[in-house]
Amino acid sequence: MSLLRLSSLLRERRGGRGVRDVSSEIGVSPATLSRVEGGKLPDLLTFRKLCTWLKVDPADILDISEEVESSPAAAVHLRADVLLSQEAAGDLAQLILAAHRELARRTREHSTDVSPWL
Repeated sequence: MSLLRLSSLLRERRGGRGVRDVSSEIGVSPATLSRVEGGKLPDLLTFRKLCTWLKVDPADILDISEEVESSPAAAVHLRADVLLSQEAAGDLAQLILAAHRELARRTREHSTDVSPWL
């Protein structure tokens, strides 16, 4: 799975339901859901909400494995956006990887939690 697949996953899961209905369920605005379904990159909070609603691990979307501490995978996905500079894609990838490491750390500390992504 990849970040590029996020928009199609959202459209598939939403099915024939309206954008307003589903966006309310997810906790994002209808405009945000429409933009992400159209292929735009969400911010990290929105990304977390979408992954929770889709019931997918963000690491699967970002193509990050637990053992990878520093990987260009996230940057590769971000570089697919022609409006995003290479430097910005790299910076965002590092931010995402840092967030992933922090979530993994919290998960290890609080292993009784239902989901580290909530």
